[in-house]
Amino acid sequence: MKIDLTDTTASKINKALVRGRRAIGTPAVGMVLTMVIVTDEENAYDALKAAEEASHEHPSRTLVVIKRHARTLRDRTASRLDAEVRVGSEAGTGETVILRLYGEVTGHADSVVLPLLLPDAPVVVWWPVDAPRNPAKDPLGALAQRRITDLYAVESPMEVLRTRADSYAPGDTDLAWTRLTLWRSMLAAALDQARTEVTSAAVEAEADNPSAELLARWLEARLKVDVNRVVSGGPVVTTVRLGTDKGEIVLDRPDGPLATLTLPGQPPRSLALKVRPLSELIAEELRRLDADEMYEVALRGADASTEEASARV
Repeated sequence: MKIDLTDTTASKINKALVRGRRAIGTPAVGMVLTMVIVTDEENAYDALKAAEEASHEHPSRTLVVIKRHARTLRDRTASRLDAEVRVGSEAGTGETVILRLYGEVTGHADSVVLPLLLPDAPVVVWWPVDAPRNPAKDPLGALAQRRITDLYAVESPMEVLRTRADSYAPGDTDLAWTRLTLWRSMLAAALDQARTEVTSAAVEAEADNPSAELLARWLEARLKVDVNRVVSGGPVVTTVRLGTDKGEIVLDRPDGPLATLTLPGQPPRSLALKVRPLSELIAEELRRLDADEMYEVALRGADASTEEASARV
């Protein structure tokens, strides 16, 4: 069911949500969180589709905030809020409200969103593109327990990565880090099997890949070794090599959904290591809403280990 509202208010949107639930016969609210997606018209469809697919695992109220650019002086001064309310099969397993902000109200998106948040439920804010320099201090980011950005959506990921390290606050995370979950779990399992000290490491990936840089920093912080960055043909991360006194541990995925893991003294084995869709990445991030301490370690690399050591002294 869809309900279109033009030049509306948050109060009218809430009434439309109640009306929609009653119309489809589900007056109770069984959602576990509020997902706020801050995007533009160009990327709204893909982001909303991913959020709706993730809602099958995490029923949520999804608020899509789209700030429309003014074309005339009148548009820049006149404030207007249009909304599209979706419930039932149109909104996955939760509810969806698409908010289009015009004029001066674009500078006060938090005031629009605040009355629409589910009471006593966690809030997650996701910027598919154009994330603020400091997500935690953004007016919308300040409402959230979890703030999701994506370094793959910026032109200079290495430069933005440095900014994120400086501005990190508990609750921040990035999909470039989420894309590494399978790599990290396989490497950890390989080290458990090898039971040997790592003396060198290398990460091979396409140039300026933010996931590769985060992986290299994480390995440096956890293994206390320098990690060599090697440019490969991609796509994304292709190989991780860990040197030990018993031989080399290699996790190699040049292309496709399968990787090859090689351990010293053992035959190579094939493992599933696919590039996961956006919906799976979002669903993973919604499983835990506490501080992502390993993301902080990956952001700060060897500096994180130094800070931890100083804190214990």
